Amino acid sequence: MKYFIDTANLNQIKEAHDLGILDGVTTNPSLMAKEGIKGESAVNKHYQTICEIVEGGDVSAEVTTVDFKSIVKQGKKLAALAKNIVVKVPMIPDGVQAIKWFTDNGILTNCTLIFSAGKAMLAAKAGAAYVSPFIGRIDDSGWDGIELIEQISHIFTIQQIDSQILAASIRSSLHIIKCSEAGDNVCTCPLESIIGLTKHPLTDIGLAKFMEDAKKFA
Repeated sequence: MKYFIDTANLNQIKEAHDLGILDGVTTNPSLMAKEGIKGESAVNKHYQTICEIVEGGDVSAEVTTVDFKSIVKQGKKLAALAKNIVVKVPMIPDGVQAIKWFTDNGILTNCTLIFSAGKAMLAAKAGAAYVSPFIGRIDDSGWDGIELIEQISHIFTIQQIDSQILAASIRSSLHIIKCSEAGDNVCTCPLESIIGLTKHPLTDIGLAKFMEDAKKFA
């Protein structure tokens, strides 16, 4: 499974990259606003900086329009910023149409805001490189986000669909593990959820014991 970090914070992206496990980055307008990035020029420059940090990893850059022509126009500009940009498109009818256009013209896409297997199937049919189910938000609505990952994975396996499942709205380290078990291809999450995978009280106890015993050889 690939590990993407869901942020526009450059320090966090660098930390994940330095950890040696970063495969890509996802962003959205809300994450850009959180970092105080405003205006098309500043946003585009920020995307380019992220792409330089991640190097060969995919960086999802989200369109901020909802009609076909505008999505295509903005998506073309985003794709031109760097070779590892993936255009992030919402799961709406015009979005599906745009994904097909991007696919036919050699531009990779990530279909976002997926909350059902049917939405994932349509996005994949249009040629999306990634489909992004929002499992945390699904859990918030009283449904099971991990169950949706399992369902999409099952369908994609049977139908031999190449689109990768990119689990988004990750809320915890446990979510990452459960997504992996469910057949997810990629998870995108906050840095703290990834770092959380390194933590366990027994690791802390064992390390403290090792360090104490090591002093005896000093």
